[in-house]
Amino acid sequence: MVSVYDVPADALIEDVADRLADRIEEPDWIEFAKTGQTKEMPPEQDDFWHVRAASLLRKVAKEGPIGVDRLSTEYGGRKRGSNRYRVSGNSSASGSKKIIRTALQQLEEEGLIETAKGQGRKLTDDGRSFLDNAADDVLEDLDRPELERYA
Repeated sequence: MVSVYDVPADALIEDVADRLADRIEEPDWIEFAKTGQTKEMPPEQDDFWHVRAASLLRKVAKEGPIGVDRLSTEYGGRKRGSNRYRVSGNSSASGSKKIIRTALQQLEEEGLIETAKGQGRKLTDDGRSFLDNAADDVLEDLDRPELERYA
């Protein structure tokens, strides 16, 4: 059986985002929200919400149980001041917890993840089979000889 670990992350996230487009809908406020303190503008990608939800689902599957704070540091970046001028030295900043929390809540409503008391979110059995089916489809579509041994 093919799992999340056996396929490239970018191909899996793209396929899962397409599958999630039918199941979750993006909030109205996302076109105005920044993805973190380090950003000046909102995301320009049309399917940003579904790609971020797919990425979160994959991260919860690989590293779960994991909380919103830990995920926000993973989606954060380097804070260097403005694009126009440098205000201070480099430091790290966290990503938007509102975006992460809302996407996790939507995935939880779909039954793909669940809350582990005091530990964060973890994958459910339905979520595991959802990702495994997506990984299996991705592996069939890939034309990469080094991945043939997993087929």
